[in-house]
Amino acid sequence: MTRDLYLAIDVGTGGLRAALVGRDGRILALSHREHEQIVPQFGWSEQRPADWWAGTRAVVRAVLDEVDAAASRVAAICTCGQMHGTVLIDDAGALTRDTVPLWNDKRTAPQVAGFAARTDPAEVLRLTANLPATAWPAFKLAWLAENDPQALARASSVLMPKDWINFCLTGRCAQDVTEASLSFLMDCRTRKWSDEMCALTGVDRALLPDLHAPQDILGPLLPQVAAELGLSADIPVLVGAGDYPLALTGSGVIAPGMGSDVTGTSTIITLMHDAPVIDPEISNVLSASGAWGAMTLLDAGGDAVRWARRAFHGNARSYAEIAADAEAANPGADKLFFLPYLSGERHHPGSRAQFFGLTAGHGLPELHRAVLEGVALAMRLRLDGLQGDAGRPERIVAASGGAKNALWLRIKASMFGVPYLVPEELECGVVGAAMLMATATGDAPDLAHAARRMVRYAHEIAPDPGWADTYNRMAPVFHRLYHTANDIYPELDNLP
Repeated sequence: MTRDLYLAIDVGTGGLRAALVGRDGRILALSHREHEQIVPQFGWSEQRPADWWAGTRAVVRAVLDEVDAAASRVAAICTCGQMHGTVLIDDAGALTRDTVPLWNDKRTAPQVAGFAARTDPAEVLRLTANLPATAWPAFKLAWLAENDPQALARASSVLMPKDWINFCLTGRCAQDVTEASLSFLMDCRTRKWSDEMCALTGVDRALLPDLHAPQDILGPLLPQVAAELGLSADIPVLVGAGDYPLALTGSGVIAPGMGSDVTGTSTIITLMHDAPVIDPEISNVLSASGAWGAMTLLDAGGDAVRWARRAFHGNARSYAEIAADAEAANPGADKLFFLPYLSGERHHPGSRAQFFGLTAGHGLPELHRAVLEGVALAMRLRLDGLQGDAGRPERIVAASGGAKNALWLRIKASMFGVPYLVPEELECGVVGAAMLMATATGDAPDLAHAARRMVRYAHEIAPDPGWADTYNRMAPVFHRLYHTANDIYPELDNLP
């Protein structure tokens, strides 16, 4: 039997997914199983690694049952997953803590503040291409050292969520460079663990497993795992990568000159470069292709549209109806601006949202269009920093819920002067895992060849020259509004 299927596993925050993907990148079967997110108190977020492993076994068996002779056709296994969740295991491979703090767990804020107060930010930025943040595993380990020292003392390795699944599959410990690039423990220049960062953060270097490229083969399946899943024990298991960098790969964003827009509740904009962009308001992630992604997050992406639907219509109108309203307004919403900072910003938490330029002539169409354009203007403000010295990207690939709003994509394309592409398959992390497996098994010589065969785009949205002219004239005004408002927010905070 020809081994012509790739088995991809995705350890998500909301649940486990497994998929069988063909050599052409098409998903033949997909199974999902939810798992619990534990919130012991405000700002904390945990999950149980044991739940991830139970979910993995369940979804893998489910997809194997969906495709004829699937078990004998699997060529390789690759896992991606939510990043930063800090799993501790001992020498015997047993968990030293039943629960793991996740990427969105904010309990490390005191450790981040303490680190920032005693270190030189410019030097840290030079070493890691990132500044301290509550998500980074270095600070989760610092919190554990202070609050659960016994669990840390018993640990011999720290793994990320997908690494834990790999350990369960193969019995081998490893991390990959995409995860490590956002650990706050990797030297961005050498792409190796940094002894200097370990010393600055207090992390024991001995806890950190060997670093690998995502497409490296970690090992074969453990015999008992292969028997339980009904798979051959000689199937290679890849090291894999973090879910976001692998989603970039699976959307075809693999080389400098390319960009990504993932708009869900928030908006993450990533531009690919040969080297990280060193800027205090930019994070840098190493992609599976080896290129660097300069990324910035706007907290209010899709959430701004959700707010407008709730505030103006009590959620009674559909998103399609609201988009139709916005489409009825002129580009620029008749000189109406919307600053979309409904929940602050990562680097400016006191920021607020506002409409500016409102007149009696404006109605709901203009308000809704101003919300869409306001998010795009806020993205443009950050895009200039993400560019580094490389200029605008050749194209931006849209993913997540925002990719379904055609008007918004046309606004963004015109705002940035860059064509927007929408992938045919929006499960980009799964496709990215399949691309890694294609290269690891020799089915494709490299990721560029894999992308040409496995990534397809449903349609392209070109910039509208007339809209672009309007937005080019609006952008400097938005920029002044943004900075002027930031000067006023402290006074607003002090009002009774």
